[in-house]
Amino acid sequence: MTADIPLLPVLTIVFLAALVRSTFGFGDALVGMPLLALVTSLRNATPLMAFVGPTLAVLLLIKEWRRIDLPSAWRLILSTVAGIPFGLFLLKRVDERVVNLVLAAVIILFSVYSLVKPGRLRLKSERPAVAFGFVAGILGAAYNTNGPPVIFYGALRGWTPESFRATLQGYFLPTGGAILIGQGLAGLWTKPVVTTYLYALPFILVAVLGGTKLSRKIPAGKFNRYVYGLMLVLGIVLLIKAIG
Repeated sequence: MTADIPLLPVLTIVFLAALVRSTFGFGDALVGMPLLALVTSLRNATPLMAFVGPTLAVLLLIKEWRRIDLPSAWRLILSTVAGIPFGLFLLKRVDERVVNLVLAAVIILFSVYSLVKPGRLRLKSERPAVAFGFVAGILGAAYNTNGPPVIFYGALRGWTPESFRATLQGYFLPTGGAILIGQGLAGLWTKPVVTTYLYALPFILVAVLGGTKLSRKIPAGKFNRYVYGLMLVLGIVLLIKAIG
C-alpha cells in the first residue's frame, strides 16, 4: 500500500462508516469523509467513499429491496436529475460558504425542532418528493450534499425503519453510481484507491451484517429521533466547515 493511504486506519474508518450506513440507511460520508481526511488526501478519500456508497446500497438492497417506497423513489430520482443543471449554475455563481451556512442553519433548526416536538410535521403524500428531490439535485451537483433533503423527506413521510433504509438505498444507488462513474472518467480511480477498496470489502460485509442487526434493536418509535440526531450532527459539521 502506498504511503499516503495507511491501510489499518483507513479500513477501520470505512468499517465505522459502513456500520452507520447499515444501521440508519445513511451517514457513511458523514462519518467517513472527515475521518479519512485526517489520515489521507481528499483525492484518495473522495473516490474511496464513492466506491463504498453504491456497494453498501447493493448489499442492503439484497434483502430489503421489497421495502422500497417506489412512488417516492422514482419521483426523488427523476427530480434530482432535473435539479442537477440548476446546481451547476449555482456552483458558478454563489459562494459555497454562503450555501453551507444557510444549509447548516436549516438542518440544525429543523432537526432541533423535530427533536423537541416530534411528530408535529408530516407529509401525507409522496407528491412533495418532487420538490425535495429537485433541491437534492441542486445541492448534489453544486456541493455534493444531496442527502439532507431526501433524508428529511423520508423522516417526514414517517417511513418504517426498514422502508426508510431501503428507499434511501434505492435512491442513493443510481445517484451514487453516477457520481462514481463520473469520478472514474475524471481519472480518480487510481490503483491505490481501487486496491484499498478491495481490501475493505470484507470489512464492509461484516459492517452490513452488524448494522442490520443493530437496526432491528432500535424501536420504531425512536428511529426518527436517531435520524434527526444524526442530521443535527451533519448540520454542525457543515457549520464548522463554513465558518472554518
